[in-house]
Amino acid sequence: MGRLLVSIAAFLLIAGFARADPSLWRAEWPDTNFNKTVVADWSEILSGGPPKDGIPAIDTPKFRKADTERRISGREPVITLELEGQTPRAYPIRYLIWHEIVNDSIGGIPVAVTFCPLCNSAMSFDRRTARGTLSFGVSGKLRNSDMVMYDLETQSWWQQATAEAIVGDLTGTRLKHLPGWMESWDQFRARNPQGLVMEEPEFNRSYGRNPYAGYDSARQPFLYRGENPPHGIGPLERVVRVGDRAWPLNRVRAKGGVTEAGVTISWEEGQASALDHGTLAKGREVGTVRVRDAAGRDVAHDVMFAFAFHAFWPEGRWMIR
Repeated sequence: MGRLLVSIAAFLLIAGFARADPSLWRAEWPDTNFNKTVVADWSEILSGGPPKDGIPAIDTPKFRKADTERRISGREPVITLELEGQTPRAYPIRYLIWHEIVNDSIGGIPVAVTFCPLCNSAMSFDRRTARGTLSFGVSGKLRNSDMVMYDLETQSWWQQATAEAIVGDLTGTRLKHLPGWMESWDQFRARNPQGLVMEEPEFNRSYGRNPYAGYDSARQPFLYRGENPPHGIGPLERVVRVGDRAWPLNRVRAKGGVTEAGVTISWEEGQASALDHGTLAKGREVGTVRVRDAAGRDVAHDVMFAFAFHAFWPEGRWMIR
């Protein structure tokens, strides 16, 4: 897979430079306001391969009780949302790795649950803004290898890793990052046997298979031409990001957890990597991270690849000791 990614990346990188002028995107995006943007260099935005909506987001997902689900293996990762007063929900990565965005509503709160496989970034957002409630789709574009989302209402483009609109009428708007996390299916259902799990979407996809086999062991990220992280940290090492701070996951794991900068980061074994083996359930152990504040409340965070943290938070603080 490594050689294939390099070949595809080289081709698309050349194509991306040739198409850096946004005027060439207007046919596909006639309703996007390219005059408003925070992007200083258009060559940062490249085609990831699929066109707009070529990776179909899921709207109005269906759910079933956790104790009735038999298709998901115990170590497979899920994204968990436990909003106050609401039944906990699990969104399996076996579906999100193929769809990347789920537009849902929990107790009247419209949410977007997102997963960017190329950055290992799993983030959930409140879809409400001053301009109204938005619904999101996959643009097919990448910036620093991270998914560029778009909203259906204004056709603005959004950076998934930062939750910020980067092109279009809503440029500069930020979504509220909700305190969800990734854990194993076993961990979710043990804690929430009466919780809800997203049903398998009605698409023809090989759910349970990883189309990015071996990716988190690659030397370099796909379609990334920025700097590598400092301190000798590998670009595809996982880090726990809280705000503009990043803790290397290897450090958290070795210490059995850390309490620093006002948060406690715990680590527990049992979760398979979503980006290792061709079958999700057989991925190598990466464990589950939870982040809580001094009062024990869950804190919004992300477990992402180090290169993505460095790309989007170049002045961020590395918690290496």
